[in-house]
Amino acid sequence: MTQPTPAPALAPSTVTTVDGLIAAVLAGDHGPLPSALVATSVFWIHHGTRLAGGDTTYLNQYVLVRLGGSFGGCAFEAGEIDPSVCRDSSGTPLDVLLREAPRPLRIAALDAYLSEIRPHRVAAATDAAEAVTLPAGTPEVRAKARDAAIAGLLDIEQGAEVGLIGVVNPLVAAIRARGGEPLPCDLNLKATQWGDPVTDDMHEVLDRAEAVVATGMTLSNGSFDTVLERCRTRGIPLIVYAQSGSAVARAFLGSGVTALSAEPFPFSQFSAEETTLYRYRTAGGA
Repeated sequence: MTQPTPAPALAPSTVTTVDGLIAAVLAGDHGPLPSALVATSVFWIHHGTRLAGGDTTYLNQYVLVRLGGSFGGCAFEAGEIDPSVCRDSSGTPLDVLLREAPRPLRIAALDAYLSEIRPHRVAAATDAAEAVTLPAGTPEVRAKARDAAIAGLLDIEQGAEVGLIGVVNPLVAAIRARGGEPLPCDLNLKATQWGDPVTDDMHEVLDRAEAVVATGMTLSNGSFDTVLERCRTRGIPLIVYAQSGSAVARAFLGSGVTALSAEPFPFSQFSAEETTLYRYRTAGGA
């Protein structure tokens, strides 16, 4: 693909579901037809992290798609995709991945396409996004800075209950530092570092929260549409923090997503040097 040129600020989106977005991309509504593009490389990454002072080991798996000058990424649950995906999918036409691949690989391919059409750095250059530099340093320093940047998208009253769909302990602390009371929800954790109970019932949190912060992992496990629709129906802010599908989540700004912290690959945990994430807000903010 040719080098993208700067685009105007993002207009409110009209898409309402992930499948609807994929269908629009396949039809050429967002740029070149995916059938004319090839996923040059597909990557499978598995790593573990335990931050100092914590008792939780986070185990993360990602599938990545390289398209032109961009990467798309999506986390997945253990055992959902194995390393053979690299051999089987590298060099595949992008439309085939969007139609036929396992869901996380479909999201990664969609993310790569949307990132190539409009890189986050281009959005920052046109004032559609705010570039935030994460400092060089230890994993703890970088995680704290990242999660403070995410929580900085919250505009809430003191004591407001904030649903947290996808739990990382530094983000729990960052929400509290903003005056919120986290309502943590996760499929793999039972308690936060401070002993707060973590529910696995997303609907309980979505019915109670005054604002919601959700991870891009919701794109991978298929719960994103539910979170989006519920927040839109209730008229509450939805902030997405996305390594998975950061450009995919961006497509829903103004259509349920009110703010986004987008962290394209290489993700912060893969570097000890300065890296950049991008914060987006709809008109009126979060």
